[in-house]
Amino acid sequence: MQFRTEMQVYLCCLMNQKVRVRFAPSPTGGLHLGGVRTVLFNYLFAKQNGGDFIVRIEDTDQTRFVEGAEAYIFETLKWCGMVPDESPLHGGPFAPYRQSERKANYKQYAEQLVKAGYAYYAFDTPAELEEMRTNYKTAENPSPQYNHALRDKMRNSLFLPAEEVTALLSTNTPYVIRIKMPTDETIQFTDMIRGEVSFHTSQVDDKVLLKADGMPTYHLAVVVDDYQMQISHAFRGEEWLPSAPVHLLLWKYLGWEKEMPQWAHLPLILKPDGNGKLSKRDGDRLGFPVFAMDWTDPKTNETTIGFKERGFLPEAFVNLLAMLGWNDGSDQEIFSMLELIEKFSIDRVHKGGAKFDYEKAKWYNHEWIKRMPAKHLELSVQKLFAEKGITITDDSLLAKAIDLVKDRCTLMPDFIQQASFFFELPAEIDIAAVKPKWDEKKNMFFTELIRAYELSTLWEAPGLEIEFKELAAVNQLKPGELMLPLRIMLVGGKFGPGVFDIAAAIGKESTIERIKQVMRLLE
Repeated sequence: MQFRTEMQVYLCCLMNQKVRVRFAPSPTGGLHLGGVRTVLFNYLFAKQNGGDFIVRIEDTDQTRFVEGAEAYIFETLKWCGMVPDESPLHGGPFAPYRQSERKANYKQYAEQLVKAGYAYYAFDTPAELEEMRTNYKTAENPSPQYNHALRDKMRNSLFLPAEEVTALLSTNTPYVIRIKMPTDETIQFTDMIRGEVSFHTSQVDDKVLLKADGMPTYHLAVVVDDYQMQISHAFRGEEWLPSAPVHLLLWKYLGWEKEMPQWAHLPLILKPDGNGKLSKRDGDRLGFPVFAMDWTDPKTNETTIGFKERGFLPEAFVNLLAMLGWNDGSDQEIFSMLELIEKFSIDRVHKGGAKFDYEKAKWYNHEWIKRMPAKHLELSVQKLFAEKGITITDDSLLAKAIDLVKDRCTLMPDFIQQASFFFELPAEIDIAAVKPKWDEKKNMFFTELIRAYELSTLWEAPGLEIEFKELAAVNQLKPGELMLPLRIMLVGGKFGPGVFDIAAAIGKESTIERIKQVMRLLE
């Protein structure tokens, strides 16, 4: 398997064909994590082989067009760090990169197929098509299709008299152009993931290639555009496998068979229980995002929470996507984008679907937060604090706070609870955790601790800890009995990094004031 893919890339180079891959989304809504994984595998393959990554917007179905969806797609790719080499935004030698702007380009190829006998005009009205589905419905065939078995019963140029077809065309009668699927042929191709794949043409209906409004369907447009844009490799979801025989025949019928790209059909991303394809509904039901970024449907004004807004780092999101259906054969799980480009191999993409595990996704994010230098996280944390009305005036304190608490943060909003007390007094104090065991002896200890800390000239964690423990020994108290009250005094609850690290970070004045405040509450 490894040899086959390397050989395919080698042959591309031998024929002086540059590796060129494309992601071709429809601007119909938010970008599902499955779509972003398709982008990622395309991007990694292109960059690993010194190739180009193209984004082409497939907007031929204008009835499904959603305002703002295209901009959202590019914003998502930017957040993930996968900037196209060519696209509607970035330009390129094969512009335009929106299919709606290439409309005039497709009809000639549909007509070429009709003249060659590989396609035909179909004049059936919506009512006639519905009548066909009703009249020919049987228990064995509950969903009749427009195919070799029924095409002779319909109004098309294969069976209407030639003069009637000419008359219909001359009077601008609405029509579509359909591919004429062979009746009894087996079609095969080599998939880069699945190996040899075959189809029988009798099981495929005569797909529409050109619609009545002159716009191509996906089937015609994807072949024409891949040919004209010199796409060398096409990676797409396995849900497109049933369309493969139509596309294979179009490449052959148009005389472009030698230029056909290598195909790889990626496995599905499955629900956490492995039972079926992961959907937005599953995310809503189980409480986790399935979109890369927030998406607000302009029709319903309903917002779907994305990974970015939930608090995922782009590095973690890309990392977890790469591991959904792929591994490099080692135990390594944390990969930077550069490491993925270096180690990615389409041969190690699994055939079977990959179960999505949100807890594992959070684990990736936690690992990435821990690995990130504070400088990389500062702007995001500062923005989170600003949304909660917390103003950061000391950048060095922010960096120190991030370094102290990042090991405790799984999602970015966790920084609010874990670090806000560095910049403001705790909003809530868990007095109930201290009061039951509070006594005069402890009260005396903290009174003396305040005096000792007021006299401290070197305000650093090790020295503060030594003073604390020496004073506890003098008062014949165990340090362990005093640590919880001190933590509650400084942060308000049973959480946070080392208490002396906190005290050193927030400074002498704030430390002493917080101890005094809680002692007043305890009185």
